[in-house]
Amino acid sequence: MKPAIDCVIVNFNTGPALVRSVASVLEQSEAARLVVIDNASSDDSCARLREAFGERPELKLVLNRDNVGFARAVNQALDEEIDRDSRFVLILNPDAELEPGALRALRSALEAQPDAALAGPTVVGEGGGVLRGTLRRFPDPAKSLMTVTGLWRLEGRHARFRGVEVAAELPRETVRAEAVSGACMLVRSDALRALGGMDPAYGLHCEDLDLMFRLREAGRPCLFVPSARVIHQQGVSSGSRPLWVHWQKHRGMQRFFRKFQADDYSPPLRWLIISGIWLRYAVTLPLTLVRR
Repeated sequence: MKPAIDCVIVNFNTGPALVRSVASVLEQSEAARLVVIDNASSDDSCARLREAFGERPELKLVLNRDNVGFARAVNQALDEEIDRDSRFVLILNPDAELEPGALRALRSALEAQPDAALAGPTVVGEGGGVLRGTLRRFPDPAKSLMTVTGLWRLEGRHARFRGVEVAAELPRETVRAEAVSGACMLVRSDALRALGGMDPAYGLHCEDLDLMFRLREAGRPCLFVPSARVIHQQGVSSGSRPLWVHWQKHRGMQRFFRKFQADDYSPPLRWLIISGIWLRYAVTLPLTLVRR
């Protein structure tokens, strides 16, 4: 018998998207159990979920009184809800839908490479186009500058333009990667538990990159599995609190830099890089306000 997979979705105000996400998981024969952790949503997403699925033994809804953040909610599921004998855990965004066979493809890729600990799929938008961030590199000041300025799109002309997102044509076969999309991650349970789960100091954003970086440091690489596909309706949850999300994104950038890269730079350069993160926050804040 193939090993079954426990699945986690952390929800906050995603409305009808949550029902579609849950349905896509329950349709996968490899999914043994799905835990939805709701971070104190104020919309009707949980009511919609109950109406759509009722009481099903393979589906559990956990209601948090407060929004504890994405990483803490994942750890909550890992500590309190996920069977410790489970070999794999799927972490899926509430606005993402697995296409048929996606879970099987991700699991098969990890089974074929026992040292790999995390696998991610091709992530497409509702129109079918591949989304930015499907295949990524770890951010550093140089790559982040290329990404912010848009010069990452010139990667095909010269390697110096490489940004965080990979701009080159995506591979057609499973490959090892620095980082994949955090919208859908299949992770070996033992590797995730060995790291103590996700870093709860991240509120939202960059906790996925943090996990992949720590896995790489532990000798457990990530895989990009192009044959697995996920549809991601971006920004459904973040749209309810755009200013908070904007703040958390830059706070996550700062934490990632301080945690993994700051020691490589002199104090003046550290100050300059961190100032650059918050300058970007200030410059892009008006656009966030306009989009509200």
